[in-house]
Amino acid sequence: MIVGNDGSPPPAGLPYRAPCPDVSDLVAWPGTFGTRFMVFVDTEEEFDWRGPFRREARATTAAAAIPDAHRRFADGGAPLTFLVDHPIVSDPAAVAHLHGALADGRSAVGAQLHPWVNPPFDEDLCDFNSFPGNLEERLERAKLAALTGAIIAAFGRHPRIYRAGRYGIGLNTAKLLVEQGYALDSSVRSAYDYSVSGGPDFRAVGNAAYRFGPGKALVELPLTTVFTGMARGGGQGLYGALARLPRALGVAARSGMMSRVALTPEQMPIADVVEAVRIAVGQGVRLLNFSFHSPSLVPGHTPYVRDAADLAAFWRWWDTVLALLARLGVAAASLDEVLAAGAARAA
Repeated sequence: MIVGNDGSPPPAGLPYRAPCPDVSDLVAWPGTFGTRFMVFVDTEEEFDWRGPFRREARATTAAAAIPDAHRRFADGGAPLTFLVDHPIVSDPAAVAHLHGALADGRSAVGAQLHPWVNPPFDEDLCDFNSFPGNLEERLERAKLAALTGAIIAAFGRHPRIYRAGRYGIGLNTAKLLVEQGYALDSSVRSAYDYSVSGGPDFRAVGNAAYRFGPGKALVELPLTTVFTGMARGGGQGLYGALARLPRALGVAARSGMMSRVALTPEQMPIADVVEAVRIAVGQGVRLLNFSFHSPSLVPGHTPYVRDAADLAAFWRWWDTVLALLARLGVAAASLDEVLAAGAARAA
């Protein structure tokens, strides 16, 4: 038993609060890298987003939509980085769909750890334990090793990038990633705070990539979040103050005063994202990180794509974003290109 669901406070040191990276740890991308973007796909099973965590919720039928999605992105010049979890890598059909996408030579596969469906199953099922970084070190290590080994067996390659399920990194995660041979992490969701559920707090972290972990051996690629609106200069401080007032965030967003915009088609209106992309580029963010969940490729599996109309809007969102990035001169980056650029400057 790791942590029960009895309402008791978390152990000392938890929830994990990601520190603001030191300026000396920020990745200085080579000038030739330019301004780039990546698209991450949280490639995972289908489950009830509003229900309790269930070990047996391992269906992966939405993976059949991956080949068409990959073709759409490939037509736009954008490789995909698929962060696969245990149910996906355990399903031969899902693995076959991914093999087809990886054959383009630019798309890549990484790891995503959903502890409730990733063996060994030694923890209680509860909200707190759904963040893998909250688990005891030996159990987080065992789950990561099981997932990494399964990915190597399925794809014949070692995953180089990791994302904790629910963005749930913890105090031990970096050390365990280095042990398992990872080079990159993308668990940090800049400017978000999940501590109310026992998850990590990322409010101190911005959008710039940075080195961290033992010997600074890892590079963090935060998911990009941008404050927009007339009062965006107030940043995290103003947003946090508004969050403490009833309905203030909604009023601020509707009035154009301030919004927090993540680069995802899931629950983020396209007009807001267009503004966010322009602001991020203007602020000198060198690598913009987009993401979505693979079950959103099929209606009915996530709250974001409930029907055919939502799916059509999902693809219009991407058409608009990819066209905007092209006009701004922001080129797509593959995982290999990001690894090479980061390693070149480090050397």
